[in-house]
Amino acid sequence: MKHDSTVKGKRRPVNMSIDSGVIAAARDVGINISQVSEAALRAATKAEQDRRWKEENRAAFDYWNDWVEENGLPLEKYRLF
Repeated sequence: MKHDSTVKGKRRPVNMSIDSGVIAAARDVGINISQVSEAALRAATKAEQDRRWKEENRAAFDYWNDWVEENGLPLEKYRLF
């Protein structure tokens, strides 16, 4: 099981540069910029972690796919579909 490094923790102030028009539009419609930024960073971090995990384990996936292609699925005779 992978460790989730994006678990919630203590809040920390950060400096960001964001287009002033985007900030004004978000404030006009009542969007909480901190919450949206945090959610977007959490999603982007998770996507990158997943991409890296798949890349790191690609050899195992390729090996298993090749094995199944050559030998068929284990226990295939017990499948009901």
